[in-house]
Amino acid sequence: MTTEFQHPKPILEVCCGDIQSIYAAKTGGAHRIELCSALSEGGVTPSAGLIREAVSSGIPAVHILIRPRGGDFLYSEDEIRLMETDIRCAVSSGVDGVVIGALTSDGDIDMTTCRRLIETAGDCSVTFHRAFDLCRNPQKALEDIISLGCDRILTSGLARSAMEGAETLRRLNRQAAGRITLLAGGGVTPDNAREILSSTGLNELHASAKTSVASAMTFRRQSVCMGIPDKDEYIRTMTDAATVAAIISAISG
Repeated sequence: MTTEFQHPKPILEVCCGDIQSIYAAKTGGAHRIELCSALSEGGVTPSAGLIREAVSSGIPAVHILIRPRGGDFLYSEDEIRLMETDIRCAVSSGVDGVVIGALTSDGDIDMTTCRRLIETAGDCSVTFHRAFDLCRNPQKALEDIISLGCDRILTSGLARSAMEGAETLRRLNRQAAGRITLLAGGGVTPDNAREILSSTGLNELHASAKTSVASAMTFRRQSVCMGIPDKDEYIRTMTDAATVAAIISAISG
């Protein structure tokens, strides 16, 4: 695996869930994207077509979420094999990294499953995703993930947002002592991005930088929902280039 530890300048990773968001992240100056689908589910593995579009977009680095479904992070053997297949497909498409994670039923890092996924990823960078925020013992989990050889951990500091989890992030970063990169995510905005970095000592941020976009449909059947009851099917969220640029400006100033 590649090692991407501290950089001279802060790094912004943008979470992208569709083709428009990929190019908005690029326009805004994102240093890296985490590509996924179904953001309302917390993200799942994106399609092969979307992966290829991201790789060819010119974004400096493309990391792919490997998650077969929403819900918890306790996986069956069938789901593990599916994740291995998705990793092989992503690697063959030329991605720079994969984003993985799995827990045991007791809330510990599932070392066996993670080793399988990491081995499948080969030389790609590996990020352990926010399953970390649902672990039983974050100090032990941090050491376990370091021993696996992951390059970074995406975490909100076990809180609803990185700002609320800033003190935990600071303590975890001190414990990590440069052995792994902590990537702060959850509620990152242009208004709090710089404060999160300065209060935690971290160097990397993860943000969706999203905005709501109204549908261009003129005919609308409001009585039918495709998924979540009462959800407005004619409004969706996507990455906003101006918000990406504002976060970059905030952390670079």
